[in-house]
Amino acid sequence: MTIQTSSVYHSRCTDIEIRNAFEWAGAILLEGPRGCGKTTTGLHHAVSSIRLDQSPDLAILAQEQPSIVLAGEKPRLIDEWQLAPALWNTARHSIDEYPHEAQFIFSGSATPATDATRHTGAGRFERLRMRTMSLSESGDSSGAVSLGALLEGVESIGAVSPATFKDLAYFAVRGGWPRLLGASEQAATGYNRAYCRSLAEVELPELLGVAATPERISRLLHTLSRNLGTAINIAKITREISADGRSVSESTIRGDLDALHRVFAYDPLPSWSADVRSRTRIRVAEAIHLADPALALATLGIGIDRLILQRQFFGFVFESMACRDLRAYAATRGGRLRRYRDSSELEVDFIIEYPGTWAAVEAKLGSTEIAKAEKNLLRLSNDRVDKTKMGAPAFLAIVTGTEAAYTLPSGVHVVPLATLTW
Repeated sequence: MTIQTSSVYHSRCTDIEIRNAFEWAGAILLEGPRGCGKTTTGLHHAVSSIRLDQSPDLAILAQEQPSIVLAGEKPRLIDEWQLAPALWNTARHSIDEYPHEAQFIFSGSATPATDATRHTGAGRFERLRMRTMSLSESGDSSGAVSLGALLEGVESIGAVSPATFKDLAYFAVRGGWPRLLGASEQAATGYNRAYCRSLAEVELPELLGVAATPERISRLLHTLSRNLGTAINIAKITREISADGRSVSESTIRGDLDALHRVFAYDPLPSWSADVRSRTRIRVAEAIHLADPALALATLGIGIDRLILQRQFFGFVFESMACRDLRAYAATRGGRLRRYRDSSELEVDFIIEYPGTWAAVEAKLGSTEIAKAEKNLLRLSNDRVDKTKMGAPAFLAIVTGTEAAYTLPSGVHVVPLATLTW
């Protein structure tokens, strides 16, 4: 089986966000890693479009005479807009002139070197983050359990996952890239390896100049991949990269990570800033995640069979898959993900912050870890969070790689990842 292309549009969680945003915003800034589907989604919502990466002359024209490029039926998609940052202010002025019109969708795979978005877009632009496809978006989840239904307080759930353990390994190796739907393991591995080579040899050197060497960026990607889903600081990352005797400074690694951020290849999960009982100190280190866990597997040379044998590492990869999917599903209702770990070493993989409420989720690949995950969730809810300030959680759930969805007597939901949707 080879990489497939299709004219069929696959609905994305971002579709809901775009429709909601255009209720008040004059423009949308659609950001995300190269190849995640931004252009296709932007075109789905636009009436006219222009792609600035089609020719250098077009990008120059857009920078020097932005009003010409912005002219067209609205909403108008401006793809790879970061090649002409002058478009930002011109679009702002157009929105001020016609404040009740949905005018522009700016999409880009990198943040401009001189970040034009620092000039306020408040009340004009809504910034939306696209990621690679969740299992629901790719059609690999049954969608029998809705995150929205959990948020609304459904008391019990029941469903059976269509995905086997080997299916989950395939989904991890393939990744959520739209272009890889239906791809063989060999084709997917080749695509993801090429993606990582491009980051190391082309994209980051273009951003950082001579300061970025492909060898160092490759070592950084390798270190991030080996530590996927864990929280380690800059000092440890630097030590691991320098282990072969090549000296590298923490400031250099910070610059490299910032560049990976700018092309949306590095997607860490920040710590939850919440009201907890005073005796507890929250640890603030971010958890490592890439644009897609498939990039980590390609970097490490791990395919389906080897991933199945490496059960502990598969657990971290599964957690990263769950992080990707939950971020997409939660965003449809204004939610965002965080992580929790405190000084007593209580750790909960995901906190979903919704407007006015919150939820907690553990990600566990196998059934043997469900009891411990349930205990962690209940400890967080009952002993750690100050409910007089935060309120009770909307729900507690364990996302698993197991077969059955059900609700435990404690009220904690057990949800196979391949049954979940928004």
